Amino acid sequence: MKSKKEMIRVLKTPENEIVLDATGRKNGRGAYVCLSQECLEKAVKSRGIERSLKMAVPAEVYEDLKKELANIEKQQ
Repeated sequence: MKSKKEMIRVLKTPENEIVLDATGRKNGRGAYVCLSQECLEKAVKSRGIERSLKMAVPAEVYEDLKKELANIEKQQ
């Protein structure tokens, strides 16, 4: 378990888009993942994000999430 500040929120918007929410304040259903590629890989493999968001997540969305997370990791 980590604090929310050590994690990033994956968000399903009311329009059913899936995006990273770095602020943690956007409206929609969210799931938290720690700030590493390894954690995202585990969440993809275990389908944890899909369960949390209560919808299937397309592979291209996971690729976009990986790219965004890589950019965030570089900034830190």
